[in-house]
Amino acid sequence: MMRVLGFGDNIVDRFLDRALEYPGGNAVNVAVYARRLGAHAEYLGVFGDDERGAFLRASIEDAGVPTPRSVIRRGESGVSSLRVVDGDRVFVGWNGGGVTVREPIDLDDGREEYAAGFDLVHSSVYSRTESQLPRLRKHEVLVSYDLSSEDEFRAPDYLDRTAPYADLVLFSCAGLDEDASFALLDEAISRGAGLALGTRGTDGALVTDGRVRCSAPARVIPDGGGLVDTMGCGDAFLAGFLVALHGEGWRRDSIPPADALQRALVAGADAAHQQCFVEGAFERGRPSGDPVAANMW
Repeated sequence: MMRVLGFGDNIVDRFLDRALEYPGGNAVNVAVYARRLGAHAEYLGVFGDDERGAFLRASIEDAGVPTPRSVIRRGESGVSSLRVVDGDRVFVGWNGGGVTVREPIDLDDGREEYAAGFDLVHSSVYSRTESQLPRLRKHEVLVSYDLSSEDEFRAPDYLDRTAPYADLVLFSCAGLDEDASFALLDEAISRGAGLALGTRGTDGALVTDGRVRCSAPARVIPDGGGLVDTMGCGDAFLAGFLVALHGEGWRRDSIPPADALQRALVAGADAAHQQCFVEGAFERGRPSGDPVAANMW
């Protein structure tokens, strides 16, 4: 059984149009979705000592993802506010990520050895774990890293801080055509990443190791097909891809051939499709606590 560790961010996603809030966060979601796909998954991060921190931790563990080495620090939890428009989630704002981002998790106090015991550690730009990546690189554990969609995380200096320590990087390439997407992926490979994966929403996804290029279409949901929202779909795609590729024999010294990469893309598309029918990142919603604050966004 593959062992996956989500390393970094957690957050409460507040849906203003539903007056509900859900647990989430990139590192959390990938761990939960990997577990849903049959992997053993755990989460390592910082929780605020407020009520929302307790809600987040309880929700993650209720989803079957233990958090045994996570840390509680004094401060508020991260909260993002969003609305659903025609099935797409649209972010309105956030509080900066709270203590989870202000005092991010590190690999001290035995956490480095703990993380090294997994097959794969996943983190992201929202986790503020850049300084910890070289420590993971000393071990055999695979590292995946989500570079999201913002230009600042595509700048050469940022890629030089992260790509050399990642076995796979993920970009959101929505709005880019295939040539521009592959150009971005190739840039990450040239700066040290082992694999570069790009998701393009309904336009599908693509991946390269700098030599082989593969692409696959998305599983599009027709009008009236029961779409709930797209929250977590990119994270679900990544989890599906990671679990499938590891099953194909992916290790740091062994990147599977083109047909295996192609199958992993299809597995990612299947996982993203499944996620479209889930409320929030992984359900467990509850009424929003303070509507006055919600209306401030």
